[in-house]
Formats: sequence, C-alpha cells, structure tokens
Amino acid sequence: MLDLPSLQFMAFHLLVGGYVLAILIAPLRDRKPFSRTNTSEGNTSQQSFLFVRYFGFGAALLASLSGLFLSMSVLTTGSALHLDLQQTLPFGSLSINVDPLAAFFLGVISLLGAVVSVYSFGYSGEYAGRKNLSLLVVLYNLFLLSMSIVVIAGNAVLFLIVWELMSLTTFFLINYEHEQRASRKAAILYIVMTHIGTAFLIVMFLLLAGTAHSFDFQSFRNSSAQLPSSIKTLIFFCALIGFGIKSGVVPFHIWLPEAHPAAPSNVSALMSGVMIKTGIYGMVRVYFDFLAPGPAWWGIVVLAVAVASAVLGVLYALMEHDLKRLLAFHSIENIGIILMGVGAAMIFMSYGNMPLATVALIAGLYHVLNHAMFKGLLFLGAGSVVSATHTRNIEELGGLVKKLPWTSAFFLIGALAISALPPLNGFVSEWLTFQALLLGFNISDLSVRVAIPIAVALLALTGALAAACFVKAFGITFLGLPRSSHAEHAHEPPRSMLVPMGVLAFACILLGVFPGSMISILTPVTTFLLGGSASALEVLNLGSLTIPQSGAGGVSPLTLVIFLVALTVLPLVLGLLLGGKLQKRAAMVWACGLEKVEPRMQYTATGFSKPIRMIFSNIFHATHEIEISEAASPFFKQQLRYELETESVFEKYFYEPMRSGVVAAAKFIRRIQTGHLQSYLLYMFIALILLLMFAR
Repeated sequence: MLDLPSLQFMAFHLLVGGYVLAILIAPLRDRKPFSRTNTSEGNTSQQSFLFVRYFGFGAALLASLSGLFLSMSVLTTGSALHLDLQQTLPFGSLSINVDPLAAFFLGVISLLGAVVSVYSFGYSGEYAGRKNLSLLVVLYNLFLLSMSIVVIAGNAVLFLIVWELMSLTTFFLINYEHEQRASRKAAILYIVMTHIGTAFLIVMFLLLAGTAHSFDFQSFRNSSAQLPSSIKTLIFFCALIGFGIKSGVVPFHIWLPEAHPAAPSNVSALMSGVMIKTGIYGMVRVYFDFLAPGPAWWGIVVLAVAVASAVLGVLYALMEHDLKRLLAFHSIENIGIILMGVGAAMIFMSYGNMPLATVALIAGLYHVLNHAMFKGLLFLGAGSVVSATHTRNIEELGGLVKKLPWTSAFFLIGALAISALPPLNGFVSEWLTFQALLLGFNISDLSVRVAIPIAVALLALTGALAAACFVKAFGITFLGLPRSSHAEHAHEPPRSMLVPMGVLAFACILLGVFPGSMISILTPVTTFLLGGSASALEVLNLGSLTIPQSGAGGVSPLTLVIFLVALTVLPLVLGLLLGGKLQKRAAMVWACGLEKVEPRMQYTATGFSKPIRMIFSNIFHATHEIEISEAASPFFKQQLRYELETESVFEKYFYEPMRSGVVAAAKFIRRIQTGHLQSYLLYMFIALILLLMFAR
C-alpha cells in the first residue's frame, strides 16, 4: 500500500504530466479549422477538432484534479512535499517545495482550473471552423502548468523562469483573436507592464541572494535577520511594484481592464480568478515568509494601496457598459479587499498581536478563494452570454432571464456573492475583514488609529457601490425586454457549460454557509506564516463569524440562512392562509397612455449610473456628446444620439507623460546611430575608459 509521500509524488507527476501531454499531443493533429464546404475534408478536420477539444481539456482536468489532491494532502496532513530537480547548476538546485502556503494557492488554481476545463468542452465550440483550437489547447495547458509551478517553486531562478513563461503564455492567449485590434493592443500593453514588474522582481531576488549567497527560498528565510533595514525596505517596494503589477493594483492596473475582456472567456475566468492571485502569493511569501516581521508602516502602505484599488476599481466598474470590462474592474476592487486583510495582518504582526494578525490573514486568504469562485462564475456566465448574443455591450441585451434561465440564475448567485450579501461566501470574508480592521482600534499608534477607520469606511463604501453595480449589471443584462436582435434570438449554452457554472454557484453557497471547514484548511497556512493562534482556533470551533476576546458581534452563517429562509417563506404561507389561493391575472403595463411598452422605454445602464457619475465627477472627468435630430416640429424629436466617455486619470496624468518621456529619450539616443565606423570606435573607447575607471 502506498504511503502519503508516494501518493504526493505521484500527484505531482500527474499534475505536470497531464499538462505536458496535452501540450505535446495537441499540435500533432490537423491544425487547420475544418471546412464546412468540402464534406470529406470537413469530416476529417471535425474529428481532429473534437479530439483536440476533448483530449486537450480532458488532460487539463486530470492534471488539475491531481493538483487539488496534492494541495489537500498537504493542508490536511501537514506533510509538505520537497523535490530537488537538479543539483549541478551554478546557482543552486531547482527545487519544488509544496508547503502550506504553496498548497493553498495550488489548490485554488487547480480547483478553478478543473471547473473551467469542463466548461471549455462546450465553450471551445465557439471557435469551430474559424480558429486553430490546438493552439488554444497548448496555450491553455501551458498557462495552468506555469501558474501551478509558480506557487510551488522553491528556488528564485525556477520561479522567474515559470513566471516569465506564465507571462508569455498569457500574452498569446490575450492575442488569440489577433485579427481584432483591441486584442493586439491589450496584449502589447500587458506584456510591457508585466516585464516592468519582472524587472523589479529580478532586483528583489538579487538583493535577497546577495545576503543569502543562494537563490533557494530556504536560504532567504535563514538570512533575513542579517538584511539591513534599508535593503529590507527596498525589497518591500520591489515586491509591492513587481507583484502589484501582476495583481492589477492601483496605479498599475491599466493593463487589466484591457487584457481580461480580450482573452477567450474561459481564459478570462482563469486570469481574473487565479492568475492575478499569483501576485498576492508573491507578496504574502515575501512579507510573511522572507522578511517578517516588518515595521508597521509597511502594512499601512499596503493598506493604502488596497483601499485605493478597492474604491477606484468599483467606481470605474460602475461606468462600464462592456460586461467583461465591468467584471475586470471588479477584479481590481477585490484584489484591494484581499490586500486589506494582508495589510492589516502586517500591521498587527509588527505589534506582536499574532491572534489578530491571524484573523486578518485568514480574512485575506479566504477572500482569495471566494473571489476565485464567484469571479470565475461571473466570467463563465459572461462567456455564455457573449456566446449566445455575440455582444458584450449590456445596452444591447435585456430579457435574457427568459432566454437563458440557468445562466441567469447562476450569474445572479455570483452577483450576490461579489456584493457580499449573506449568506454567500463574499459576505464571510468581507465580514472577517471588517472585524479584523475594527479590532485595530485597540492599537495605540496614532497612524494606525487614523488608517484603520478610513479603511473601514471605504470598505463599507466599496460594498455598497459593488451592490449598486451588480444591480445594474444583472438588471440591464437579464431583466426587462430584449434591446436588440442579439438578445431576442439568444439561447441557453450546452450542458457542459452550465454544469461548471452550477458547481461554482454551489461552492459560493457552501463556502458562505459553512465557513468553519474552510478556516480549518487555512489554519495550517497561518500557523506556518505566523505561528499558532487560539483566536483562529476558537473561530473554527464556534463555526461562526465571531472574533473572540473582542466583544464584537458575531453571526452564525447557518443560523442566518435559516432566518432568511423563514423570512421569505413566512409571508407566503400567511398569504395563502389568509388570502386564499393565488390567482394569476394579466394586465397591461402602464406606459403613459401608450399602447405597449417598447425596449427603448427601459432604464439604461448610462442612466442608472448617472447619479454616481455626478457625485464622483472629479474622478471620472466624463465628456458628453449629444446630437438631436428634429422632425418637422421642434416639439417632436426624430432621433437622439448620446455618447459618454470617461477618461482614466492615471493614463492621462501618469502613464501618458511617462510614455512621452520615453519616446523623447529614445529619439535623442537614436542620434548616436550615425552609421560611421569612427563614431562606433569612439564609443567603444569611451566605454573601455569608463570600465577601467570603475574597476579601479
């Protein structure tokens, strides 16, 4: 009988082998889209298409399930997996280390990867006859493989190799539909931003290795106490910028709302649900594993970045009419919420309050999982809507609740979860974040006493704005009457796309009603990073959202579910008992005396968001353009065209001047390219003199 280390070893090889097998075999099949005119050629190509689809995504499903098993085996038993891949390299060994922190993030990646792989069986039919599916399969599996290795790498060199592989794979996935200009533009913007981040990470690892004399993560831990405070601070900012760009935090977020909508919807779900979390993993690894404990102001800086990301992310989402861009901006918001927990934990850890730091870190890590579930669900739902209607503009949708009832129901659950409404999972992690921040009032430091109340207030504002945004997103998209032929002729996607959405919807409910089980899985992670905590264990044992030793209020999610069900059912029962049997009546909707209600009479997304746009006008800098065509009489308008555009403050005042400066510098430097051999010899001579002076 196999022991646990052997099973973990097999799971790791299945994890890597499944992805690699799909990467190697998929390109061997016919790579041309199948023809719909030539019957014999079309049948052969269609068979090849089906093989690539089911084998490629089936292998990804098997590998993801193996990764999930490896993750759970580490988290539930405490038995970590360590493998040395090569012992003879000059910079040390390329090693794999699946400790509790790595196992948690591997589990999140593998869980969503498994669900999205099943969804891809049906969704990939969207590209039948027009795109090279084998390319998508190769990139998809390479994407999941690189993300998985990123979080379990035990060596900085291996980490940077797979980090770069992940970045390049994402670039090609964003550019998969390269015939569209928006995809090409988004891919270029992404690759530029991610390489800037990688440059900061290289500097960070070189600084760590300079003291450790090794690129192994264990050596970073052992030598952290020898690092001067100035070097630690430099490492802190390098990690914040390098990993922050990947996570899409403000002000490094400009690539995210462009890239996520451009990618195929199954890839968008993975990018938003788990890829940006690799940046969160990197921050937690560096701040809690390599550099801990740090000064309190580090946590305040992270908290400030988190608050800005949360508030600005949801504000820009409210202005969006593109369904996938709206969801992308909400990823920025939720990354901010995650970092609120991380920043609060850094503050509390700096003051030696480990129980409170544990609660804050649990809140942040719990939201990592919760966001992966409900954001994955929402992007899959958006993918179904786009597949059915061939448009992402919610102003052209409406009435889909009758056309796509299952998709509508699952999207509604995701919308409620991301709005942090009980008893769904988004409520649990945001409530824990609130509790942890409120308990920060007990810290006597003035800067903390100022930062915490501001964070609490803006977190509350973020929750309210998120709820308003998804009232708009769901109401305009699914309710009312169809606003275009796209919505009028929509139909439900195949079952292979509906079942994964149902699984994620069920996960949103389960993680909200039974949070104790998830906290028990997170306890080894917080113990590994912070040490044991009685507070966290009591939260687990109570099975409720009460923070002990605080005097703060608590609520049991299961009790809350029972109360909400009773509150819903009781009026219906009383109505039946007192009012008799319900009768169905049909009547014309009142429409100002008009004979019937038309789609153009409905509320629009632009009209819905106007009050918020007016309140925050200094942030949006909105410009309006109105054209009115009159009929014979000025009292009757024939046509009205209204265009609204909001500008990005960061692009206008931060990135555009930077881009102009780089272009101007490049033009100036280009002058040295004279084309004369004498000039180049002079440059070499000057460089040689400078090198000799530096060496001396």
